[in-house]
Amino acid sequence: MQGNKFYQEKLFSSFQLSQRVPENNFYRRLRAILDLSFLYKQTKPYYGSCGQKSIDPQVFYKLCLVGYLENIISDRKLIEHCSMRLDILFFLGYDIDEQLPWHSTISRTRQLLPEKIFEQVFTHILSMCVEKGMVSGHTQAMDSAPIKANASMDSLELKVPKQELEAYLQKARYQSRPDRKPKKNKASKQQQIITAEKRELQEIKSRNRNWQKNQDQRPGSGNKGAKYTSNKTHYSPTDPDARISVKPGKARKLNYLSNISVDSSNHVITDVKAYHADKKDNQYLQDATKRLKKRLKKQGLLFTSLLADAGYSSGENYAFLEKENILSYIPPHGTYKGGPEGFTFNKQENYWLCPEGKKVTFRKRKMVKNSLQNHYLTKRGDCKNCPIKQACIGKGFEKKIAVTVYKEHYERNNKRVRSKYGRRMKGKRQSTVEPVFGTLTQFMGLRKINTIGIIQANKVMHLSATAYNLKKLMKFMSKNTETMANQTISCFLFIRSLFGFYKPVLRPQ
Repeated sequence: MQGNKFYQEKLFSSFQLSQRVPENNFYRRLRAILDLSFLYKQTKPYYGSCGQKSIDPQVFYKLCLVGYLENIISDRKLIEHCSMRLDILFFLGYDIDEQLPWHSTISRTRQLLPEKIFEQVFTHILSMCVEKGMVSGHTQAMDSAPIKANASMDSLELKVPKQELEAYLQKARYQSRPDRKPKKNKASKQQQIITAEKRELQEIKSRNRNWQKNQDQRPGSGNKGAKYTSNKTHYSPTDPDARISVKPGKARKLNYLSNISVDSSNHVITDVKAYHADKKDNQYLQDATKRLKKRLKKQGLLFTSLLADAGYSSGENYAFLEKENILSYIPPHGTYKGGPEGFTFNKQENYWLCPEGKKVTFRKRKMVKNSLQNHYLTKRGDCKNCPIKQACIGKGFEKKIAVTVYKEHYERNNKRVRSKYGRRMKGKRQSTVEPVFGTLTQFMGLRKINTIGIIQANKVMHLSATAYNLKKLMKFMSKNTETMANQTISCFLFIRSLFGFYKPVLRPQ
């Protein structure tokens, strides 16, 4: 007989979420292992003693985690999504007739709580991973990637000279032509002032002149408003902490730099930090390494090897890692040269010997582009009638050699990188940290920073990394449970094969 279903709401109903959410549901299993009760004590100083009760700290953090687990970066959409999911309501501790917090409450609470609270939760989840044996600690892979800031390139404005700040604002503001004017300029006066040197400004000016000629194939380059933007001459009034950065094949955008470290055993994130995107990766390595080593030491783990790409290469970093007793597997940057071809270095007397037998002696130590170098020169008379002068120094009068002070550190690192084990470490780095970044940006809500300021961006990155580690932990635990169950069954079948079919032999009387 054909059925015909009619829907009619009941005035009274008996309903329990615990009966509707399956035992193997992800959020049900996550609720069983995730204990964030320590947040009450940590967050108590940031709330008043009177007035209406605010959102439960555990509920706030669980809501944030759900957003990154479900790849939702909008607080408004997050609340809508959670209200439609029975398993998420059960995870949060809400019944079907309870109203979830207002979406703006999440934003305000995220701004209220300091960075250290988010770092403590991240460390707490990392400790859970360490207890389960997911983190070895000895080998860490480090990498970084630009993350889109919550600001548009159309809102950029020109920086102004310090001496004429107030007068120059009225005169020169029209030159920046912001297409999207912000409601409020959040940049401090220091961020609005030009701090670049004249040489740097002249380089930018020449780039700007050639911009339309060299970039004629780029969309919008023919527009009169097209301009070469730089952090030295422009800033964002919407998000002053965001910086202009670019990667090959991609457009120039306002970004933050996300720097992460990943353990090589089970790809657990061991460190994450938001940095300004206008600096090179190698300028952040020492800060990240100190923080990572301290965290792993508290977990009882020994950090011995660091894997990274050529962006982290510098003599200062190699020397720093050696001092910290950490083996570096970082390929040298393409600009590195151990010395000129055909020249022999005498380490004891500190000079270079040219192919014609002339000495290139040490003269001075100089800082060039944030790199400390030793400079060697020949005498003019030595090169005057040299048969290879044209090929060696061209139209110059003397041979000049500039070599980094950390040449020996480079050579030791390069020897490790070129070894068979070093090539293996390169493959391990590529298969460890790069897929993690792909997962964070595509599936864990880190495709864009939905907040303003580097402090808030750091909170967002810690939330995304915490959600990633939780997902890894849940998968690892379920896999171990299945393995133990299979081993139990196998053991039972083996015992049964020994004793279940045993037939005693009767001896004749």
